[in-house]
Amino acid sequence: MEMSSADIKRASTAAPQAQTPPSAHAPELNGSEILVRCLQAENVKYMWGYPGGAVLYIYDALYKQDTIEHVLVRHEQAAVHAADGYARAAGEVGVALVTSGPGVTNAITGIATAYMDSIPMVIVTGQVPTPAIGLDAFQECDTVGITRPIVKHNFLVKDVRDLALTMKKAFHIARTGRPGPVVVDIPKDVSLKTCAFSYPDKVEMRSYNPVKKGHGGQIRKAMQLLLTAKRPYIYAGGGVILGNAAPELRELADLLGFPCTNTLMGLGATAASDPKFLGMLGMHGTYEANMTMQHCDVLIAVGARFDDRVIGNPKHFASVERKIIHIDIDPSSISKRVKVDIPIVGDTKDVLQEMIAFVKESPLRPDVQALSAWWGQINEWRKRECLTYKNSPDVIKPQFVVETLCELTRDIDTYITSDVGQHQMWAAQFYRFEQPRRWINSGGLGTMGVGLPYAMGIKLAKPDSEVFCITGEGSIQMCIQELSTCLQYKTPVKIVALNNRYLGMVRQWQQLDYGGRYSHSYMDALPDFVKLAEAYGHVGIKIEKPSEVEPALKEMIRLKDRTVFLDVRTDPTENVWPMVQAGKGITEMLLGSEDL
Repeated sequence: MEMSSADIKRASTAAPQAQTPPSAHAPELNGSEILVRCLQAENVKYMWGYPGGAVLYIYDALYKQDTIEHVLVRHEQAAVHAADGYARAAGEVGVALVTSGPGVTNAITGIATAYMDSIPMVIVTGQVPTPAIGLDAFQECDTVGITRPIVKHNFLVKDVRDLALTMKKAFHIARTGRPGPVVVDIPKDVSLKTCAFSYPDKVEMRSYNPVKKGHGGQIRKAMQLLLTAKRPYIYAGGGVILGNAAPELRELADLLGFPCTNTLMGLGATAASDPKFLGMLGMHGTYEANMTMQHCDVLIAVGARFDDRVIGNPKHFASVERKIIHIDIDPSSISKRVKVDIPIVGDTKDVLQEMIAFVKESPLRPDVQALSAWWGQINEWRKRECLTYKNSPDVIKPQFVVETLCELTRDIDTYITSDVGQHQMWAAQFYRFEQPRRWINSGGLGTMGVGLPYAMGIKLAKPDSEVFCITGEGSIQMCIQELSTCLQYKTPVKIVALNNRYLGMVRQWQQLDYGGRYSHSYMDALPDFVKLAEAYGHVGIKIEKPSEVEPALKEMIRLKDRTVFLDVRTDPTENVWPMVQAGKGITEMLLGSEDL
């Protein structure tokens, strides 16, 4: 991130002038009422949570207001995931509220998931009263210590007079620079004590000033390099989505005519229908995207971090000489895994706007002949048609389900969530995303169980859109109790469970790398998902034949106001191709079982 926790702590104490002094007539409120006023000032519409002893005063304050809707989840992990899904779809700060002790520890996976994917969130946690901190009180844990490695920053509020300013800082830190989750830990006595309330209009923190504008000289150097490239490539990641920079990315690509690829987190930054789009790259990326990555002479990385799932073996990646331009809001991400030639620290939207202006004003233009030859080579790689699969009249292929869903929702504003595993990769490969923020999944942490709570959060953010959760029979069971939340809060989401009776990605790795020893990857005692869905008050459908896929999906869409659980019995032997095995380079792809 842009700063250490110690830096922010110093900044927290260094800028008291940011707090506007309370007037003589400022109302005296208790800490819980102050918290609610702060959330209202930040225009928070929804928060997800679960009550407990340490936060009961806060829940009492929520009861007395009607501008913030609190959603009662069935597990604290789902509270954070749902707030996270809301933040990803709406582009706003997600807010969750949990109690002390087990409330916090249950929320940890959700916080770490948001941290790895740089999602702006504020998580309010209850704490035991300040005199009891450190005395092993009932439901006490060291929230600040536990969450420190998985937050952008955290605060323990020991004085009610600091609460309003702390909340202002929390929202400011969460949404600026490289976004991330911020935890605010509030002891129970602080939520009861009173003081005069005022909320600052803005906050200044001396050692936290994330750079927004890129360095002009570096941008000029980058553009001169790009415009003289023979084999250029645009590699865009989640930072383009988070920075709302997809329109600028598309305009730059159109101006230059360069090939583009997106990471798993960047899908939708480039329209899937754009002929310049080569598909997702990386471990399960397309042949043409990976080959182009390895053989380009100038690579521009925009809001991407060269993670291990994208470049494979770093030595293999470094074996080809290329110039790399890297744009990122977070200076610590640049040259972290791959040495770059032209670093540009700045907001992706701002930097791309400057690059577009440079192209329009510069007499320099890409080398048409070289670019034509480069596209010729790329089109040769495309001929491999690496995403083809053998359809069957007898057994449902998971790829066919995703393709059919994509076709049926082509003209509907649709959000797709997924859990983690084979179904996630098939969704990424076969659902063609035309717009940003329509693909919501856990990238960095790879968290099973996120799909359903993500969908709940998105449905509140986008009530008029269709929200489909593509999941597996393993992942869905990790937060399946949230079907109850869907009923209570009328969030009619559509669940497509690609049920192959295995922990599919684990089984695939065991087949390829562990001699077919399927250790604990078979789901041997699955529930009847149709009955389970019905028990929660929803619609359950089970299908086993390819001919049933389209009618079932159409029925799901028709049942607009109902949550529908579709149990799709898919081919248990199907694998995700292409695949780059661990330790291999990105061009060392297995394209199918014939490569084994």
